[in-house]
Order: sequence, then structure tokens, then C-alpha cells
Amino acid sequence: MASVRLRAICGFACFGLFWGAWGAILPAVKDGAGVGDGQLGLALLMIGLGALLSMRVTGHLVDRFGGVVLPATVALFAVCGVLPAFATSMTTLAVALFLLGATSGAADVAINTAGSHAEAVAGRPVMNLGHAFFSIAVVVASLGTAGLRAVGAGALPVLGAVLALIAVAVLVVLAPGAREAAPAVGRDQRRRRQLRPRFRRPDPALLVFGGLCALAYVVENAWQSWSALHLEVTLGAGPGLASSAPAVFAAAAVAGRIGGNALLSRVRPVPVLVAGALVAAVGSALAALSDGPGPGLAGIAIAGLGTSVCAPTIIGMTGSWAGPERRAGAISTVTTIAYLGFLLGPPAVGAVSGVWSLPVALGGVAVLAVVVAALAPVAGHAERSAISAPPR
Repeated sequence: MASVRLRAICGFACFGLFWGAWGAILPAVKDGAGVGDGQLGLALLMIGLGALLSMRVTGHLVDRFGGVVLPATVALFAVCGVLPAFATSMTTLAVALFLLGATSGAADVAINTAGSHAEAVAGRPVMNLGHAFFSIAVVVASLGTAGLRAVGAGALPVLGAVLALIAVAVLVVLAPGAREAAPAVGRDQRRRRQLRPRFRRPDPALLVFGGLCALAYVVENAWQSWSALHLEVTLGAGPGLASSAPAVFAAAAVAGRIGGNALLSRVRPVPVLVAGALVAAVGSALAALSDGPGPGLAGIAIAGLGTSVCAPTIIGMTGSWAGPERRAGAISTVTTIAYLGFLLGPPAVGAVSGVWSLPVALGGVAVLAVVVAALAPVAGHAERSAISAPPR
């Protein structure tokens, strides 16, 4: 039987495999659907809408049915990932992207819950390592898709190949360990849980974790989305160098998450979170205030190194806070709140840039990273309070 640790890491890699290919194949999807830039932008909003609607529901399903939800959601996600290749209009593309978003949000919750469960079972950090494999898969899939497109492959062959790879992973790694990853709750606990309201007001601690994770995602996705434009337009870099910025950011994130995972074996989460946020703030400030492409790219790498550990560490703290009975529901709540930050971060940078300038907007990202560092002890206090409290 596959270990819970391997299942979690494999889930993260599958998730990254699709999204790395998606970014590179999006122009072909756009051409196949016959839509313009504005229509594509509206259709892409359906991904976020679908994800937001499915995340909390998935958390309750994982708490109820256990590890079987992981292979089911990842398989459905891979199947829906092919649907945009068949879109021939704005309407069909929007429907396909809504289904993609709904299954993506469900898979996201299931994968992060599997990572938190693996940490509890193995007694060692897993979340940052899993997110590192997500970033590795993004880079590999992006480069692989670029190669396939260079020889003339369209959206269907690329997304079909991704589906085939994920299907193999589901059958070989994720499905065999489904029983092993079931939540460790007894019959009485299950019966009590079924008698509770399905959706309750989130615990204040979850609002803290979710808000902090949302801020971390604003920092992360702001640089992932705007780094190339900042280098090219603001700092005068050539198109080749500017286009390398997201890859540099992702590579730094891989290094940061692998290092952060090792560090969490010896250090409590809060110091790691504070250090990561402060490093992200320094890198963001350096990139925003630099006057040349070289220092700007170095700042982007430092920002990626620092911000990479923030969201995985917060999600891991959420799982520790919740315990086995409520883990998936808690993580689904936090990831839903955090996803709002992921979605709203790039548009917020654009709005501030339109009023002032892009360097000012990215300087504001550095300030947000400082806020994450300042609020990290509050999340640590919430986690310790739940651990020391008697069982409910």
C-alpha cells in the first residue's frame, strides 16, 4: 500500500502537472474557442467561481468518507482538464472552465488535507515538500508543453497527455492508499458529526489562518503574475530575460519549500513563517525599488524563496489545530478564504498600478509580507490554544 506521505506528494505533483501545462497551452485553447482577449478573461473567471463553490463541500466529504475522496477528485480534475480543448465558443469555454474550476478546488482541498494527514501520521513535515513538488511539476510541464507546441501539438494532445499521466498516478499511487488515509475517527464521533449542522460559522481561528494565508497568496501570485511585465516595462529588460522571471520565481519557490520542509523538522512553524515572510518582504522591496533588470530578477528570486514557505506552513498549522476529526473541513475553510487572496492579488496590483505605478503597487506587496510576519504569532497562539485545549 502506498504510504500516506507518498500519496500526498503525488497529489501535489499531479496538480502542478496540469497547471504547468495549462499556462503554456492557453493560447491554443483560446484559438480553438475562437474568443478574444476580453472574452477569455471573462471565461477564466469561471475557474475561480467553480473552485470557490466546491472547496468547503469537499472538506465535509473528506471528513465523512476519508481517503477515497483524493483519487476521485484528482481523477475528475484530470478529466475536466481536457474539456477546454473541445470548446468552440465563449459559452462552451465558460462551461468547461467552470467544471475545471470546481474539480480543481475539490482536488486542492483533498490534496492539502492528505498532506496534513501525512504530517500527523508520519510525525514529520510534509506540506512544504508537497508544495515543492507542485512547483517542480509546474516547471516540468510548462517546458514539456512548450516543446510539444514547438512541434505543432495542439490543446487536445497536450491536455490528453496530462490526463493519461495523472490517470496512471491515480491508479498506481493514489487509489491503492485510499483506505490507509481514512480519517481516524470512531463510530460515535462519526454519528455526532452527522448530527451537527453541515455548515457552521467558521471558528475565529480559521478566519485568522485563512486571512493570513490569503495575504501570503496575494504576495505569491502578485510576483508570479507581474514579474515578467515589471522586468520588461519598468526595468527595460529584453523579452527573453523578462519571460524568465516566472520560472526564476518558481525555481526559488522549490528551493524554499524543500529547505522549509527540512527546517520544520527542527523549528516550530511560527519562526519559519516569520522568517519566510520577512525574506519575501526584502525580496519584494528589492525588486520593486531596483533600477535594473539584474537586481530586479534577484529580488524576484528572493521573494520567491521567502513567500514559498508561507502558505504551506499556514495550511499545516490549520491541520494541526483541527485534529483528525475536523481536519478536512478546517482546511477547506482556510483554503477557500485564501483562494480569494490568490484571485484578487493580481487585479489589486493592476488597480494600484493604474492609479500610481507598478513599482508602487509591488512595493505595497512588500508591506503585505511584513504584515504576514507581524501576524504570524497570532496564528501560532491559535494553534497552541487548540492543541492544549481538552477534546470537544
